[in-house]
Amino acid sequence: MLESELWIKIENFFSENFGTEKNPPIETFLFLIGIQELGSGQQKYSKDDKVNLIHIAVCRLLEPFGYYQFEDYDEDGWPMYNQLEEVPDLKPNEQQLLMKKAIIQYFIDENLLEIS
Repeated sequence: MLESELWIKIENFFSENFGTEKNPPIETFLFLIGIQELGSGQQKYSKDDKVNLIHIAVCRLLEPFGYYQFEDYDEDGWPMYNQLEEVPDLKPNEQQLLMKKAIIQYFIDENLLEIS
């Protein structure tokens, strides 16, 4: 299955399960993946919490690419990651492509997509 087809399936997954708008910004996906990784469910989050949730998602998503490694959970139950390698400086469109690839890989790894 082509990457673009997988991405459409992921967009549909978020739309159907979370009511996201059509073609939401990548940060929306990152925020929702961060909530999934934290395991906290839907609740009110402070602005700092939202930034931290996106950071958790980025670390988790880039872990298979060798940039981060899961370390442990802090005293509040938030996952902590060690940075193993600097993420290269990328242009915004390149960042977007890397995150899309990482999100697709996450969905495959977590068996969230049916791939035929």
